[in-house]
Amino acid sequence: MYEDLKGKTALVTGAGKRTGIGYAIVRALAASGTDVVVSDLGQGSGEKDLVKTGTRGEMDDIVKEIEEEFSVSALAVSVDVTDGEAIGQMVEEVKGRFDHIDILCNNAGASFGVPNAVHTYDESAWMKTIDVNLHSVFRVSRAVLPMMMGRMGSIINTASRAGKVPPLFNGAYAVAKAGVIMLTKVMAKELAGAGIRVNAICPGQIMTDLEKWRFGLEARFFNTTVEEREREMCKTIPLGRIGTPQEVGNLVAFLASEASSYCTGQAINVTGGQLMEL
Repeated sequence: MYEDLKGKTALVTGAGKRTGIGYAIVRALAASGTDVVVSDLGQGSGEKDLVKTGTRGEMDDIVKEIEEEFSVSALAVSVDVTDGEAIGQMVEEVKGRFDHIDILCNNAGASFGVPNAVHTYDESAWMKTIDVNLHSVFRVSRAVLPMMMGRMGSIINTASRAGKVPPLFNGAYAVAKAGVIMLTKVMAKELAGAGIRVNAICPGQIMTDLEKWRFGLEARFFNTTVEEREREMCKTIPLGRIGTPQEVGNLVAFLASEASSYCTGQAINVTGGQLMEL
């Protein structure tokens, strides 16, 4: 628990489903006394797009849970992070409850049109993947930053191991996440003078809906079981297991707190040792 986070306010995109990293981030921040804005698409289930998005009903349930369990203030806001007007409306709704934002977590992400090689990738699916994962970080940050100026703050962008090590048949996602890493570094330089630190997290294999979908897809391709594919993946991870969303949330809370006050412009791996760099 980070005492300096008590009474601060955080906005977390892609936080509306309990099986995701965003939800774990919200819980980790709220556990330190941070008021939270739970933001997600809030429409339908999104199952046809591989990973379910947070429905409005689940978002409202999460807000109730967070307020009751951690005695903080929480707000659910539906937003399409590919729509600038919708993002503006989200900011106005947030202003109705909170007068400032101290912590922004650009966590919303998705992958469309996979598995496909670059030369067979549907163009619209490619563009949509880039839009959700990369352009949204720019849009949301630009809209929220006026609420962050004038006080110390922290922005944490969710990138990915895929932004550093090229995966097969998921090129748009990898390119977008590599872009998030560079955007993080640019923002860190530009905002340092304003007292706002900007860092990225690069999760590897984390047990989310997307990871479960991947194991299922590979099991069908290799004519084996999901459990066997998971065991094979664990062999590539020095710590020998798949990570949890909670472990990612804990890192975000650290990066949001003054415990990381001299860290900015970094892209920190959360991979169990699967990715090690100089």
